[in-house]
Amino acid sequence: MKKITKKTYIDWYKDMLFWRKFEDKLAAVYIQQKVRGFLHLYNGQEAVLAGALHAIDLSKDKMITAYRNHVQPIGMGVDPKRVMAELYGKVTGTSQGMGGSMHIFSKEKGFYGGHGIVGGQIPLGAGIAFADKYFGRDGVTITYFGDGAARQGSLHETFNMAMAWKLPVVFVVENNGYAMGTSVARTANHEEIWKLGLAYEMPSEPVDGMNPVEVAKAMDKAVTHARSGKGPYFLEMKTYRYRGHSMSDAQKYRTKAEVADYKKIDPISQVLEVIKEKKYLTDEEIQAINDDVKERVIACEKFADESPYPEKQQLYDMVYEEKGYPFIKHRL
Repeated sequence: MKKITKKTYIDWYKDMLFWRKFEDKLAAVYIQQKVRGFLHLYNGQEAVLAGALHAIDLSKDKMITAYRNHVQPIGMGVDPKRVMAELYGKVTGTSQGMGGSMHIFSKEKGFYGGHGIVGGQIPLGAGIAFADKYFGRDGVTITYFGDGAARQGSLHETFNMAMAWKLPVVFVVENNGYAMGTSVARTANHEEIWKLGLAYEMPSEPVDGMNPVEVAKAMDKAVTHARSGKGPYFLEMKTYRYRGHSMSDAQKYRTKAEVADYKKIDPISQVLEVIKEKKYLTDEEIQAINDDVKERVIACEKFADESPYPEKQQLYDMVYEEKGYPFIKHRL
């Protein structure tokens, strides 16, 4: 495992703070109706991504997730300005404004979505891993899904095939306690989701998903296992989201006291506490990072605001190919 150093903590703080503030801005512009449709925010779960990025190789590993998918592509190297533009429906977005909040995508950076169908990305992640194995590539695919998606039948079909074919995939359930507004305790007679992998003799374990150090350790072990040809690994990240399932969620299923208790172990605060305790940064340097993050978020908003919407013609150009089909006249 790569050593967790002073630089690691500083990078974690910079990244997680930016992700948090980036999505706080999305919440604000959503209210202004600059972002439409659904909006699912990641606040509170940042350690799951930060720890994973420490363990993977961005030059060859891939990532796929569900619809809570704004910060993962940024972590993989996608320009955050393009991510925000996509949420605005602008042509400068990652999918030229045609995907929106739930479908961020970047093949160039190894990020394969953003999927609105609950659990739909689970078999797709295994398929990406199958391609790596088939073509002799050394990549590992990190396949994220939520605790609600863990109840989908596609999970079991995928687990079975992934083990049979020893695919280089790490399955990660981000258990934030609630499938929309339904608690994990109400969806099955057990709350330890990681144990589902044991039925397939898949190495499986729970992880403190609020601590990037614990995430990095577990992900390193899982990725090393998958890359060595031993097949898939399953991790249950026990995490928490501070905002609702989406912006339309009234959150009547949980108490303010519960949210407050989890905020006491905020992953950003945990990292900042270590930075201060070990004197990795001065107060002035911390403030400089905070100011820089604020300016970067403002720059993303400005880029999205000033970018144009797609032309109507793009609706047809992204569906039809005129060459060889002269009868198609894609005009409005």
